[in-house]
Amino acid sequence: MPDAVRRVAVALPRPLPTPFDYRIDATAAGSPLRGCRLRVPLGSGEIIGIAVDEAQQGPNDEAPSLKSVLERIDATPILHGELWSSLAWLARYLHAPIGEVLATALPASLRQGGSLPETQAHGWRLNEAGHTALPGLRAGAPRRFAELLAHGVHDEDSLDARHPGWRAHARSLAKRGLAERVAVDAMVASPIVPPPPLNDEQRAAADTISSAESFSVMLLDGVTGSGKTEVYLDAIARTLARGKQALVLVPEIGLTPQMLERFRNRLGVPIHALHSGLAEGERARTWTAALRGQARVIVGTRSAAFVPLPEAGLVIVDEEHDGSYKQFDGIRYHARDFAIVRAKTLGVPIVLGSATPSLESLHNAHAGRYTHLRLRHRAGNARPPQVRVIDVRKRPLQAGLGPEAVSAIESTLAAGGQVLVFRNRRGYAPVLLCHDCGWSAQCRRCDSPMTVHGTVHGAGRRLICHHCGAQQPAPAACPQCASLALQPQGNGTERIEEFLSQRFADVPVLRIDRGSTQARDGLQKHLDDLGTRPGILIGTQMLAKGHDLPNLTLVVVVGIDEGLFSADFRSGEKLAQLLVQVAGRAGRADKAGAVLLQTHHPDHPLLQTLVTQGYHAFADGELAEREAAGFPPHASMALLRAEAKHVDPVMHFLHAAKKGVADVAIEVHGPLAAPMPRRAGYQRMQLILSSPLRAALQSVLDGWVPSLYALPEARRVRWSLDVDPTDLY
Repeated sequence: MPDAVRRVAVALPRPLPTPFDYRIDATAAGSPLRGCRLRVPLGSGEIIGIAVDEAQQGPNDEAPSLKSVLERIDATPILHGELWSSLAWLARYLHAPIGEVLATALPASLRQGGSLPETQAHGWRLNEAGHTALPGLRAGAPRRFAELLAHGVHDEDSLDARHPGWRAHARSLAKRGLAERVAVDAMVASPIVPPPPLNDEQRAAADTISSAESFSVMLLDGVTGSGKTEVYLDAIARTLARGKQALVLVPEIGLTPQMLERFRNRLGVPIHALHSGLAEGERARTWTAALRGQARVIVGTRSAAFVPLPEAGLVIVDEEHDGSYKQFDGIRYHARDFAIVRAKTLGVPIVLGSATPSLESLHNAHAGRYTHLRLRHRAGNARPPQVRVIDVRKRPLQAGLGPEAVSAIESTLAAGGQVLVFRNRRGYAPVLLCHDCGWSAQCRRCDSPMTVHGTVHGAGRRLICHHCGAQQPAPAACPQCASLALQPQGNGTERIEEFLSQRFADVPVLRIDRGSTQARDGLQKHLDDLGTRPGILIGTQMLAKGHDLPNLTLVVVVGIDEGLFSADFRSGEKLAQLLVQVAGRAGRADKAGAVLLQTHHPDHPLLQTLVTQGYHAFADGELAEREAAGFPPHASMALLRAEAKHVDPVMHFLHAAKKGVADVAIEVHGPLAAPMPRRAGYQRMQLILSSPLRAALQSVLDGWVPSLYALPEARRVRWSLDVDPTDLY
């Protein structure tokens, strides 16, 4: 009698609404399949999928049309238990293909079928040849590193924390046969830096967090500089003492080096990083170490929300308001919200920290769903900065800076302080304009002007679209009238850098934006280079996020007016958060800080409320307006986006989709042109669905989304669904 076979449903990393069925020999299936990776045929090729369901079949019941599984990669499931349940919930809530959701949870090397990596800790030591050769080594960094290794084995985590750049020296010594990499036990060292005493507010918050024995959401709402990280560290230390794991999410890669070093020095355990700046092998090792319970503290960006936590004790989301936690392509999840779901399933407390909490979190705190922990004062001797609104109407501007700002920069530098000039637009200038005929450089693929890049007297200047990435050389003459009167209009970070470098040539002027920090740990290297000496930082919003710069005493904010009149209902909230966060960089130590907000609209209500009453007064007013308008968080929303080379297929698809929404409890708006109607050569439109009740919206989506796949019009467009959108772009 032939061996029995099993039918197995395999979720593939493709935008497909249902898994594909394959057959697998019962002998090959062995232990439970669900959550294991399988190599299966697809078309003329092969693909790695995840088994999601299986059924026993007899030899006479097998379906000969089914293709067979080519290889079972995992002997036991790598996705199981709480993580499997949470991922299944995410797929249902987002109405996203389960195959794409499961693939998103895995590092790329594991998605591609790679083996689970070795997670043994390693260190470096000088071998016998190295000890012999040490006296004769030339002076320099390799010799200093060899002298360090001569005193014994140093684990790689401690080397990362205390000796940046050590890997190049280790490779050099190893190549010469003088040093070797060896396996070591995971080292638990004594904390290097003792914890400072917590003030009364910090102690109350830390005690509340540590007293939670099961799931609860706590909003740690503390002004900038109030010491939220010290509360995190106290809570993590207590979690480790109970033998549990802690996961810490941060919004930007740039925050992780500073936080990793601080955590290592204080907690005395290896801290595992997980973010897109790491090599794929490192990401897979951290993920696997967490799966095996070896990684006790994991610090990562958005994708770290998917890390396995078999011995979870605490989850922290730092800067919980930050838009970086939202994924804007593929699976459009929000890492903060998914972390809350995971904490609930795991039965552990979760802390959401911010100086400017999102309106959703404040609404939940006001309703009693979250425990609201307040830190109203800056820690230590730090005082809140003085904030001034500077009216620049009819004032001469140099690279966007008014005379008051330039004078304040000069005075701050003379006093030995540091300055942050904040401009949330990279490049040299937002627009290249012909002064004679009015022509401007527009992207051929987007409804957007191209940004001018390049700062040295126009040499090497290029035009770059920040939406689709298209690039071209800046023309020498106007393409429309042949005039030479081409002038960059507006100010980006490069133009401000050019002006300040000339005006203050005797101090370092460092530009911090996406273009200048592409190298690994690029942001931290810039900050380390500046140190505490007088100097100027020019940066975009990546400098507004949690960086502690003790010698920074002046912040100048340039060009905030664009955000005051946006059509996006969330624009006021985003601008208020950005202004408060960037202002909070000033005066964080014992030096007084000042903030200058330049604007052509000094009487705007948002600015007046922020300056005179603070962020929470703004948030209360904004929540009341959202309730009156029926906007989130007082309503649930979903956004159906569609795009194609021509607008007609998009219109036909969205009209057909709209007909499928029959529930009177759901409001449907559109089809509407997207705020940017054409992007990367595609015409873009959208439908907005909203309901006062989340359950009602989800109920409609349950039946509506599967019907979209069946629409004939769907084959002529690219479409996506975004549940709980944060941007109506």
